[in-house]
Amino acid sequence: MSLYLWINVLSFTGPFLLSFDKKVHFYTHWKTLFPAILVVGTGFIAWDIYFTENGIWGFNPDYLSGITIINLPIEECLFFFTVPYACVFIYEVMKAYFPKFRPAQLAYGFSFVFTLTAISLALVFRQNWYTFYALLGAGLLNWIIYFGWTPKWYPYFVISFIITMIPFLIVNGVLTGAVTPEPVVWYNENHIMGPRVVTIPMEDIFYNFFMLFPVVGIHEWLKVK
Repeated sequence: MSLYLWINVLSFTGPFLLSFDKKVHFYTHWKTLFPAILVVGTGFIAWDIYFTENGIWGFNPDYLSGITIINLPIEECLFFFTVPYACVFIYEVMKAYFPKFRPAQLAYGFSFVFTLTAISLALVFRQNWYTFYALLGAGLLNWIIYFGWTPKWYPYFVISFIITMIPFLIVNGVLTGAVTPEPVVWYNENHIMGPRVVTIPMEDIFYNFFMLFPVVGIHEWLKVK
């Protein structure tokens, strides 16, 4: 089994086995979670295909199975299912175990700083494709949703997003070469800002937010419907 496939399997296995916990009963959320992941994942896979074709990022075949869909490794496609599943699991755990914990001031502060930082950096580094699209998309989406609707679930999302930074750093660290001679996923230096968290481009943090936020939003919207 390829290294990237192992990363997907390990990211998914724990949350899946805990999905039947009596307090969280995460499996009951599948009917709203899976459509949300499918919709958002389809968009991100299309983005991934386009950026791969244009050399914004790419993949090291030494750590892949060799199975591809269009120009993407099957492992990369699975990433858009396994990672959101694991992260939304953390989100639902927070809601189940801490139902009265709604740090509104923290949520507002996070939203303001995140939006301002993302949009400002996107404009400054507008010639860098990854920087511009990931940060501008994340910043605008957060601005529209939070300051337009201020959903009640937003504080839970903020806390869960901060918590997911721990597994995020581990998973993305492995993918970007923290423990391997060469990275599994490489980035074109001409299209990123440059600063990294160990081996992880700073853009990945905003990209992760941009991917997870609409998944949770659609998930919550479908619950109401």
